[in-house]
Amino acid sequence: PRECYSLVMVSLRRVFYKPPLVGLLAFIVVFITQGLGHTLMVLVEQFFGSAYQYQAAFILGLIGAVLLFIGMKNDNEVPATWLGYFAGFCLWTGWIEFSFVFYAEYLNIEQTLPDGRLNPYPEYLVMQSSIGVLMVSLLYFFFNRETKCNFFRWFQRNLKLSTGRPTAGYKRNYAAITAMETVYVIWFFYIVLLLLYEDAFVGDQHLLTYIFFFLNTVWALFLMFRLSKFWNVTRAIRYAIPTAIIAYTSYEIIGRWGLLVEFWVYPKEYLSELLMIFGAISIGILIAIITPEGEKQRLNQEQRKQD
Repeated sequence: PRECYSLVMVSLRRVFYKPPLVGLLAFIVVFITQGLGHTLMVLVEQFFGSAYQYQAAFILGLIGAVLLFIGMKNDNEVPATWLGYFAGFCLWTGWIEFSFVFYAEYLNIEQTLPDGRLNPYPEYLVMQSSIGVLMVSLLYFFFNRETKCNFFRWFQRNLKLSTGRPTAGYKRNYAAITAMETVYVIWFFYIVLLLLYEDAFVGDQHLLTYIFFFLNTVWALFLMFRLSKFWNVTRAIRYAIPTAIIAYTSYEIIGRWGLLVEFWVYPKEYLSELLMIFGAISIGILIAIITPEGEKQRLNQEQRKQD
């Protein structure tokens, strides 16, 4: 049995820790958990009700804080990166999204849509107002000399915006970086979509929305192509986060146009499907975590010897 187990594990590592599956696995996990975030929010609202949903949301955010603390103390890059991602995921859903819901309700915010209906999601109006905070705080990361973000570094290099050389010997904390990246990328694209959907600004049927959808989809496909070349697991995870969120943004627009069913927000009707997706994602994450650090480099060397 032990030999069979070892053989199975080696086979799994050879499959999942070689391009393109190393990047594809990370992309699928991040993409699907974006949808499951909607499911989680609906379940909290339905299960706990208006009386206790904010207490439950606080606990969810607290779980994210604990995951972040554990990840920041972990020197193993693979679990630290995953812990950072799920910390950001829980913090966004629990402490950020539900805070918008709370203040929309507390301030009794209403919006009449062009068809005469009331906007069922007034919290998105509150979220739009955070655009100033988003852009100002984003300057810190944009001009940060320690950043490894290819997007930021491209602008720094080509527009002569660099603020200096990275600090020698600077040790990056992967859990903290991944958590912050997760929160910011989700926040940024939420704001973009809300501005596009707002009839007073653009509207979901406007030509600008169609152009954005086309360019965003092309961008996502380009990033997916680059991701398919990755050998390094943790780099693939961190690269997959913005890639999957960018791709999910196009998916959201398709749903907004009514071209698909947003089954994520109907957990009762699609319970079995959502459970299967959750189970598959859990197995994928487990495979990623149990592979020892450095395994990918060894497999890469073996492949080169065979070639």
